[in-house]
Amino acid sequence: MKMVDVGAKDKTERVAVAECWLRMSPEALRKVRDNSVEKGDVVAAAKLAAIMAAKRTPDILPLCHPLGLTSVELQVEVAEGGMHFVSTVKTCERTGVEMEALTAASVAALAAWDMLKSTDKGMCLEGLRLLEKRGGRSGHWKNEKPA
Repeated sequence: MKMVDVGAKDKTERVAVAECWLRMSPEALRKVRDNSVEKGDVVAAAKLAAIMAAKRTPDILPLCHPLGLTSVELQVEVAEGGMHFVSTVKTCERTGVEMEALTAASVAALAAWDMLKSTDKGMCLEGLRLLEKRGGRSGHWKNEKPA
């Protein structure tokens, strides 16, 4: 095992977008919509968790390079059947931010799960995937597979 040497690569702008769903009961979904969860604002907590998680990705994934992130954004849609999380992470570095985007989306969903677990013990995190990446040698890639 080894960390890949990226020292010879040029620094370029890199962007990655990832998504996941947290499926939940109608009761849990109602509490999110009404902002009546005992612990507080689920969407705000998920957004903060996504930012914190993206910044700490190298601490939990041993072969990830520490990167100076320039932006972490999380879009949250409260939709039929659950919450949809889409993270966008940017940097100007020698390697991409796919793992940071995936970590941000998944930890956002986990933060929401933590806040809702007393209401719905049967929630399900699903569909974690990379949607898009831009920058570096491989250029622009977009996931064409349906969710």
